[in-house]
Amino acid sequence: MTAITDAYFSNLIGRLEALKTELAEPMALAAKAILEAARNDKRVYVFGTGHSHMLAEEVHYRAGGLALTIPVLVGSAMLHEGAVISSVYERTQGLVRPVLERYGMQPGDVIIIASNSGVNAAPIEAADYGHEIGAKVIAITSVSYSSAIANGRRRLADIADIVLDNGLPPGDAVIALPGTELKVGPVSTAIGATVLNAIFAEVALELAKSGDAPIYLSANMPGAAAVNQRLVSKYRPRNPHL
Repeated sequence: MTAITDAYFSNLIGRLEALKTELAEPMALAAKAILEAARNDKRVYVFGTGHSHMLAEEVHYRAGGLALTIPVLVGSAMLHEGAVISSVYERTQGLVRPVLERYGMQPGDVIIIASNSGVNAAPIEAADYGHEIGAKVIAITSVSYSSAIANGRRRLADIADIVLDNGLPPGDAVIALPGTELKVGPVSTAIGATVLNAIFAEVALELAKSGDAPIYLSANMPGAAAVNQRLVSKYRPRNPHL
């Protein structure tokens, strides 16, 4: 292992170890909100633009994941339709609302919004829409990053009901390249996915106590086809991506 590889692993592991303590309370609150939604047959929407959209797909139709999750996918604000223009779209007011309206979000649902910078128009608009509908709004964001670049703009961290601060510095990348002013090694995706999966594991544990944890199995596991088909049949009416 080279020095820079070791530095990246060590940095990421150190951050995750710290977050186990630093996020203990907000993660517990997030799990409680999601558990309440699950017990009331509500849904959990996950939204992000740019690379943050990967967190929405991380928990969608995932082996070991809960079937009540719904990814909110806005193609123009993701990367596959044009990475450069997606940065423009995620800063464009009015883009997200018409998309969210098509998902049929209801009072009592939960929307998790991932935005490392926490100031772009799209995540702010998604949070506002969630509140208007009567959903609980959970943010995964960097408070340090958004504080550094807000310049008077509204921050996701200020309007979400529950804030999961990933503790990352402005810019996301954490490893300095010797002899340059450049940094490599972004970690927001790895941290966000870990935090989300930990929260959903906590929710699944509580649901399993009553014998009703809607958990997908890997398609290659014995009995997976029947279990997954039952879950798809139940959750497809409110999830357009199943």
